[in-house]
Amino acid sequence: MKRILSIAVLVLSSGFVFAQTPIKKKTTTTPVKTQPVSAAPNTEPVAAKLTPKKKLKVPPKDGFYARKDIDSTEMVPFADVREEDVFFAKRIWREIDLRDTVNSVLKSPKSRLIDVMIASIKSEELTAYAPIDSVLNEDDAFHTPLSADSAARGALGTSEVSNNKTGTVTTVVNDFNPESFLKFRIKEDWIFDTKRSIFEPRIVGIAPLKYNEVSKNWQPVFWISYDELRPIIAHKRLINVNNDASTLSFDDFFIRRLFSSYIVKESNPGDNKLRDIISDPRERLMESERIKKSVLDYEQGLWEY
Repeated sequence: MKRILSIAVLVLSSGFVFAQTPIKKKTTTTPVKTQPVSAAPNTEPVAAKLTPKKKLKVPPKDGFYARKDIDSTEMVPFADVREEDVFFAKRIWREIDLRDTVNSVLKSPKSRLIDVMIASIKSEELTAYAPIDSVLNEDDAFHTPLSADSAARGALGTSEVSNNKTGTVTTVVNDFNPESFLKFRIKEDWIFDTKRSIFEPRIVGIAPLKYNEVSKNWQPVFWISYDELRPIIAHKRLINVNNDASTLSFDDFFIRRLFSSYIVKESNPGDNKLRDIISDPRERLMESERIKKSVLDYEQGLWEY
């Protein structure tokens, strides 16, 4: 009986152990079908898509030279002066010699005043006026407007070219030579405004001068109204020899009186220039300084201390 019980216990314990052990499942792997890879006939487009596009090279910054843009600056307007408020007026004619170191900035190869004038006349932004009238007298009152072609011919000059084959002679305009324009003449009014109690100059007109080999004098080739010229030169940068970062314009050069000049004429009953009255150049220069001082002394004589 004991033997039977021990056999039964052994059978039950072996069955319990068999129930606790996990049964490993048989896994079947399915083979992956591989397709043969055919070689691409042209792999260049794929390579082009993979390679990034080259960025456009930005030119390097040229330091701080002339870094400021004066094209966006606004022109400073003049104060409005009524004719009834002008108690005193004196007309003066001056000449600016570009061979003077102070005025040499007007003939810088990077920015010339004569280049701006002629380019604006050719594009019809400016109106040039004849320097002489119908009876060949000097005229600076803007009476006779010139066409762009006539102004260019008067400024640059003309020469005759003959053709030996046809025997014809044609007149052509000379090439532009900036070294021919070494002087400018300014016509200005010194006025005393009683409303503002200010004595100040107002530039009326400006003319480039060219040396006449026949008369041996510097003569204007055309006159330009400064009120018409000012909006153009107010956005043209002046080459400042003392400061490369300067934003001075040609208009600042004239309005701030940065130029050096000498007086060649003042309003007089005979309409005479100083050279018509005084032959000695040294005495003419002394007379110029005397007129300059007399004009400036007028303002001092108006005040009481």
